[in-house]
Amino acid sequence: MSRVADDALPDLAALARTPRPLADAEALALADVAAGPALLRAAAAVRDAAFGDRVTYSRKVFVPLTQLCRDSCHYCTFAHPPRRGEAAYLSPDEVLAIARAGSAAGCHEVLFTLGDKPELRYRAARQALERLGHATTLDYLAAMADLVRRETGLLPHLNAGVMTADDIARLRTVSVSQGLMLETVSDRLSQRGGPHFGSPDKHPAVRLATIAAAGAARVPFTSGILIGIGETRRERVAALLALRALHAQHGHLQEIIVQNFRAKPGTRMASHPEPDAAEHLWTVAVARLVMPPDVTVQAPPNLGTGYLADLIAAGVDDWGGVSPVTPDHVNPEKPWPHLDALARETAAAGKVLVPRLAVHRRFLAVRDRWIDRGLHTAVLRASDSDGFARTETWTPGACLALPPMPAVGPRPGTLAPILARAQRGTELSEAEIVALFEARGTAFAEVCATADALRHATVGDTVSYVVTRNINYTNICTYRCSFCAFSKGKTAEHLRGRPYDLGIDEVVMRCREAWDRGAVEVCLQGGIHPDYTGETYLALCRAIRAALPALHIHAFSPLEIHQGARTLDLTPAELLAMLRDAGLGTLPGTAAEVLDPAVRAIICPDKVTTEQWLGVVEAAHRAGLRTTATIMFGHVDQPVHWARHLLHLRRLQQRTGGFTELVPLPFVPMESPINLRGQCRLGPTFRESVLMHAVARLVLHGLVPNIQTSWVKLGAAGAQACLAAGANDVGGTLMNESITRAAGAAHGQEMTPAALEALIRGIGRTPRQRTTLYGDAPAERVAASFAAAPALTERATAAE
Repeated sequence: MSRVADDALPDLAALARTPRPLADAEALALADVAAGPALLRAAAAVRDAAFGDRVTYSRKVFVPLTQLCRDSCHYCTFAHPPRRGEAAYLSPDEVLAIARAGSAAGCHEVLFTLGDKPELRYRAARQALERLGHATTLDYLAAMADLVRRETGLLPHLNAGVMTADDIARLRTVSVSQGLMLETVSDRLSQRGGPHFGSPDKHPAVRLATIAAAGAARVPFTSGILIGIGETRRERVAALLALRALHAQHGHLQEIIVQNFRAKPGTRMASHPEPDAAEHLWTVAVARLVMPPDVTVQAPPNLGTGYLADLIAAGVDDWGGVSPVTPDHVNPEKPWPHLDALARETAAAGKVLVPRLAVHRRFLAVRDRWIDRGLHTAVLRASDSDGFARTETWTPGACLALPPMPAVGPRPGTLAPILARAQRGTELSEAEIVALFEARGTAFAEVCATADALRHATVGDTVSYVVTRNINYTNICTYRCSFCAFSKGKTAEHLRGRPYDLGIDEVVMRCREAWDRGAVEVCLQGGIHPDYTGETYLALCRAIRAALPALHIHAFSPLEIHQGARTLDLTPAELLAMLRDAGLGTLPGTAAEVLDPAVRAIICPDKVTTEQWLGVVEAAHRAGLRTTATIMFGHVDQPVHWARHLLHLRRLQQRTGGFTELVPLPFVPMESPINLRGQCRLGPTFRESVLMHAVARLVLHGLVPNIQTSWVKLGAAGAQACLAAGANDVGGTLMNESITRAAGAAHGQEMTPAALEALIRGIGRTPRQRTTLYGDAPAERVAASFAAAPALTERATAAE
């Protein structure tokens, strides 16, 4: 080792304790350091700090659009000259057939691989392109990428070779990401006798220019190095540093591949020695230490067979594209591992395998900058709330089979300290709550099991429900909430259903019907009708109280209170006192959606603000009116927004103690305006829906005893799963639910007491009919509820 390198050598033990990227001199100093435990530990620590227990991969299908190439790399078997009887390019039908097979196998990505500008070398390529109606290979590539996305929904990633800025910009409109391996920065490998001699597109300066142009065009980009083709270790480090410099300038590199050379028969390098596992591990570790923490370090799993766990120990956090239907066309002699086997090997190394999209999640989070607007709908519908691949067909409100969830695992994981703090009732930080929401695999099971244990310790094994009737007295609304398919106004006439406005006599009649069927509560909410004032809400309470003095009135969202107070020139606190005296019993904590300004600016820009919602609810609690709390999640929001919402609720509850329960409401997308415009995800995944109940139990432990699950959104089986993950209440019988039905849900408008109790007993728990405030329902009310027949839906629906 040289004296300079020795002076610059980083303290690997210190790196393992306090992860950080290496400076240039430190990185170069590692050229003579072996792939020993200290180096691997430091790299793994850097990886763990950035990516936790996740190792990602992309489930993709490979489309080899053409295997003609103007370059002549001495190790390549993918590219070859034109062959008699073999088409120069795949036809559109052939491309679609491959893509459809991938889609049927659950792939999210279509990777187009192709040779570099073959039309500049081969007449056969030019003639084939002319027959296809295109001037260049990149023209044809753009057409095929667009065709596949439109016909299959797969997200295109393009490995198109060296490109100009115009090429990159044009392909950006039809792909979510692009890639080009740098391979090396060694010019000598392009000289006579080198593996890149005769390959004009392999000159390092040319490739670096393309990678830089992609950054300038704001294209999420994949690059990497090829090791073992004659470069030195120092040259490998120099290549990584060159990539890092471009990323520092543009922020566009999403992953760096460390690919190990494999000798192939029939090539000029057939007898060239391959790098051994130790060399591969050294390079992976150095790449992890060199690259910034937001850049993934990838090693193809089919090229590391036999030492995948060692690759993880060296800092790998991504396996790249793995296809269940097509081979690795670049290394066809090395088959892909079966995904189940890859998941087992990853788990054996202490990590969980997570499927991702072709575009990494940090780019998806700021998609206006990084992804062409025409592709936004496709990436949103393919993603979950974390920005990873959505692997479920399940959607809230749809009658679909539940996806399998991981079994409860006994071993504590990295979340153990956070879970211990939650069990003590300590307030968790925003980052700790996000970590709980991101739990997968055995960590997911661990979160759910801990939440369920807290449920048992807090409220026992009974599951409560209330016999209630929902009365949505009008669907006419002056607000423009983009998630709402219930309201009718100037921006929503096209949605199903017609505008209606129930009179007070009709509302009272419905209350009588509910009372006759055993209800202890009526829940009143509606749109913000332009003619409604605070007097409207006071009149409703007075009429119901006069007719049915024993019926609990659970009514009016904080939005209705805020708006009603404004119409009477009152404060919310003043109107709430008047409503309380008129008979109002409690308030539903709806209109909360997600209590974060960035989310509300998208889904409900003219609604009450976070501060206004919290202010109305606190005023209600101060007036002696208890409320529920809700969160409507799974649209454009992310776990960090959920964490902030739960912390708002926790801190308000600490001040007032006025929340009776939290009701998580998974977003039902089908008929919502924001979904019809393609501007949101397809609701939360089932994993996310279950986690919301579990994490809420943990975050609110010691303050909010009841977590309710919605059979309307989740169905009976989904509600049962949430009851096993911290929930203890299944809401109400509802009698004629309107709002979720308008959004496209198919789980029905009513659940009878007998059906709810069967649901509860089906998981070995004891049902309990309750009041709004969680007391036991009077015996005569329980008897009346079981004696009644469900006969309200038809008349109520007709009136609406």
